[in-house]
Amino acid sequence: MAAHHGSLSREIRLSAEDRLKKGALRVVVATASLELGIDVGTVDLVCQIGSPRSIATGLQRIGRAGHWIHAVPKGRLFVTTRDELLECAALIRAIRAGVLDRIEVPPAPLDVLAQQIVAAAATQPWDEDELFNLCRRAMPYRSLTRHAFDAVLTMLAEGFATSRGRSRAFLHHDRINRRIRGRRGARLTAITSGGAIPDTANYAVIAEPEGTVVGSVDEDFAVESLAGDIILLGNTSWRIRRVESGKMRVEDAQGAPPTIPFWRGEAPARTADLSSEVARLRADIDHRLVVAQTSQAPSALPVHWLMQECGLDQRGAQQAVEYILAGKSVLGAVPTQQTIVAERFFDESGGMQLVLHAPFGGRVNRAWGLALRKRFCVTFDFELQAAATDEGIVLSLGEKHSFPLDTVFAFLNPKTLREVLTQAVLQAPMFMTRWRWNATRALALLRFVSGKRVPPQIQRMRAEDLLSAVFPDAIACQDNFQGERTVRQIPDHPLAQETIRDCLTEAMDLDGLTAVLERIESGAITCLAVDTPMPSAFCHEILNANPYAFLDDAPLEERRARAVEMRRTLPPELAGQMGALDQSAIDQVVEESWPVVRDAEEFHDALLSLGWLPCARVPEGEHWVPELAAAGRVVTLWRDKQRLGWLAAESASYAGLLFPDARLESGRGSPPSPATLEREEVLDRVVLGWMESIGPTTALELSRVLHLSQDDVEGAFLRLEAQGHVLRGRFKPGQAEGGSPEWCHRRVLARIHRLTIGRLRKEIEPVSAAEFMRFLFQWQHVAPGSRLHGEAGLLEVVKQLGGFEAAASAWESQILRLRLSKYEPEWLDRLCLGGAVMWGRLTPHPRLVQELSPISGRRVIPTRVAPVSLFAREDAPVFLVAAGDGMERLDLAARLSPTAQAVRRCLQERGASFFSELLHSTRLLPAEVEDGVWELVAAGLVTADGFDNLRSLIDPKRRRAEGRDRSRRPRHVGGRWSLLRTGRDAPEAARAATEVLARRLLQRYGVVFRDLLARESILSSWRDLLVCYRRLELTGEVRGGRFVSGFTGEQFALPEALESLRALKKRGGVGAQQEIKLSAADPLNLAGVILPGPRVPAVPTNFLVYQDGVVLRTLIGREGTVRQEAKVARLDRLES
Repeated sequence: MAAHHGSLSREIRLSAEDRLKKGALRVVVATASLELGIDVGTVDLVCQIGSPRSIATGLQRIGRAGHWIHAVPKGRLFVTTRDELLECAALIRAIRAGVLDRIEVPPAPLDVLAQQIVAAAATQPWDEDELFNLCRRAMPYRSLTRHAFDAVLTMLAEGFATSRGRSRAFLHHDRINRRIRGRRGARLTAITSGGAIPDTANYAVIAEPEGTVVGSVDEDFAVESLAGDIILLGNTSWRIRRVESGKMRVEDAQGAPPTIPFWRGEAPARTADLSSEVARLRADIDHRLVVAQTSQAPSALPVHWLMQECGLDQRGAQQAVEYILAGKSVLGAVPTQQTIVAERFFDESGGMQLVLHAPFGGRVNRAWGLALRKRFCVTFDFELQAAATDEGIVLSLGEKHSFPLDTVFAFLNPKTLREVLTQAVLQAPMFMTRWRWNATRALALLRFVSGKRVPPQIQRMRAEDLLSAVFPDAIACQDNFQGERTVRQIPDHPLAQETIRDCLTEAMDLDGLTAVLERIESGAITCLAVDTPMPSAFCHEILNANPYAFLDDAPLEERRARAVEMRRTLPPELAGQMGALDQSAIDQVVEESWPVVRDAEEFHDALLSLGWLPCARVPEGEHWVPELAAAGRVVTLWRDKQRLGWLAAESASYAGLLFPDARLESGRGSPPSPATLEREEVLDRVVLGWMESIGPTTALELSRVLHLSQDDVEGAFLRLEAQGHVLRGRFKPGQAEGGSPEWCHRRVLARIHRLTIGRLRKEIEPVSAAEFMRFLFQWQHVAPGSRLHGEAGLLEVVKQLGGFEAAASAWESQILRLRLSKYEPEWLDRLCLGGAVMWGRLTPHPRLVQELSPISGRRVIPTRVAPVSLFAREDAPVFLVAAGDGMERLDLAARLSPTAQAVRRCLQERGASFFSELLHSTRLLPAEVEDGVWELVAAGLVTADGFDNLRSLIDPKRRRAEGRDRSRRPRHVGGRWSLLRTGRDAPEAARAATEVLARRLLQRYGVVFRDLLARESILSSWRDLLVCYRRLELTGEVRGGRFVSGFTGEQFALPEALESLRALKKRGGVGAQQEIKLSAADPLNLAGVILPGPRVPAVPTNFLVYQDGVVLRTLIGREGTVRQEAKVARLDRLES
């Protein structure tokens, strides 16, 4: 294996290419450096990690394989996210349909023109018109204007006036005779500093002591590295000796574990044509799901269509369909280029995230996000964080940003878009980067001076000085933009104009965004606005966008989008229930928000908070009114002879403004004189006070409570919304569409959201891995005092361990005896012969399912450690499906011995047979039939009625008819042998396999998470189990949360298991000092899985001794080793 990327030295890259051509390399891991310019005929397969973001790039990369006559290029795409899954599916579909990306040639780039004019003038004098005509003969410059050409000539002839004087004048321009010729040094500059590829700020990596350049690393990575750090470059680990200016000196680290360097840069956005294909694929999946809803399996039709149309395997197609279903169930629609969705939800900081689902590609969305960010900045006077991906835009809103969600589509006008986006670009990080690139291409910044490369930091300083000379407003202080000078004035300079054009048309797509906004205005695009209590599935990749998607300078650790608690993706049939707030959460928050009134002081505080309080709202207020009225702290509001309510004396002036026809009654003479307040201000104060104390309500409901007109309350809501205090929407479950909007205070709504999302999650304090091991000893009846009794206990143990494969010789002697008191082998025989229990190898032997041709002479060799499982007979079809059946499609002729093949044919023809019947049918010797049966058992093809059949094969003495108990346990028992796999599994068994397996794993461990299942041999996909566990959690059968600390990912537990965990944690270390000795073949051999340290091979001759949930010592064969963690645990107990 070799690595190949642009940061490796040329010699290393050429060596990898040469070895690949000669066939000495099996695998080369490469970036785009191997995409073009090679022709290696021996490449059989190209594996693309992630999406290539372009149809042409995908074709080019996969086309590296199969470069010989009549060969077909072959490629595999491995996606890393669900959005990439749809993107790669659309890519394959587009390639099959013959769709290619349109090539867009930049129109008349002035920086390249300047470089070419200097190179041309350095060779010979030119007439202006002749040179202009020559330039226009090139296709990109066919529309070059004379004004732009003259501006470039002026720039090259006059140079630039900076703080160091005038420089970079490369031409003599005779304006009288209209002649152009190069200055002294122009030729050398064009040769040494020419080129269109921008420089990258990399440090050369030099291997010592040879002084060989082995590659380069990013400048930021080099500066952050220290001497002694280990880095990986290519296939080699290097130890940093020192970092110098522009150089990193290293030495061979002899394979020490390294860190991976990083390189910063712009990620390519998805092309417009591929974005169109992605949107079309989304729409087609959605359409087929609607059509298929009448069938029994709604996703079956789209899954089959995706497999045929897009080349997905079944799991990929199912995941794509589930992704669309999960997102649509929350949003109500699937975002496409004909339907865009604005989604808004709360984050953990109290702010809100606005996600605009618009799959137009990164260039359009980057322009849209920057323009929206600028519009928000001007409107709300607040710089917000934003990011743009190929699928949408995320804007991190603060408390000031309150507005009707559907108005976000009208924030931008296509007629003024260019001006808004231009001003936004000037403050974006991309402008300075592209300014430096363009200045370097135009030779205004030199790559080499006096034969030495200019360091990158000096390049950046000179680029900033040049920008201040040419475009001073670009870096001017924001405080100086006042009065008439409100925007940055753009000079008519070739470099400034070219940089802005690059930003608007290359880094972004101004024309594409203008077309989108025009289609929104005309109604050609459907716009939907949705407030959700949790982010939809379509949001997850946008919220977790990579740093290159950020539209501001905030670092990754300070992104507000990272403050979102993203709900796990729910099953499609249940996710739709999460689109509304929970009524119980609303009721709880309303109850908690209302002021608590228990005495006169708290009643007075409530009056101050609410502004005024109607009598009907708090009837018990009459108990404290006399006391407060006597002190002059409360006044009573009367209308005619009707008492309306009370006001605090400090707010008595509100009454005259709110109710001009009412009168006040004070306990101390006349009420206070009214303050100088406007009626709207009083309305806002009263409505805001009530909104802070109640939940979602309508203007009509609140107006009836406060005895105000509905128009007054609606006006107050609109003003409070503009100030960011309240939000409008439909919050209560069951609200009809088209009715009056509901209003809710921002902080109250945030609390309701948090309660809604967490209503099924009552978190308990997670336990440590050692405490979890102690729980497992109790849960699996291994701890003293927890063992089971009799056949009923044995059946319970078998059901709990069903599907786990352990060495055949370890089941009775080491696993069952540890869990049962006074175990008797006859118990297991009776359960097997009675049809309750079954045994067999579930996972096929690796020799049977290997893809390559089997090696001659190698076959299945049975041993005592062959993995076998005990399970309930009704679970057999499910476990066989989960283990991956399909062996009927294999040719077993070369993988089994002739004897085993003869026995298998006999069982296929006759069905279940006794040993004597096998002897008669196969006409083989008894020893040969025994060997054939034993081989089939080890291969996972045969089982028997009783477990004693397996004992007779495992015990060598019984097979030789030796030993004292040969008469009690004869060599050939009476049970029948039969095929384990019949190939006739019912379709319902396949559908139920995942759920049954998920339930059995919970029954085995009580708490399930991904790392715990490392030893489960029949586990096919954690993702499938995850979907099943989420469904069970929503139905209340299991609980999700964080139960065992130190492990990432989701965890699920049975309610009774959580009760046992709590009880165990309360008891502490009671009874934990006793040692427990386990066989390494036991399911509880979790050393190196959830406990620290190396794994112990799961063979019956190895043992582990546990104490207090940690491994005290291990016995490998005849050698014992005391584990370090056990020593530390004992010292901690002694100290405590």
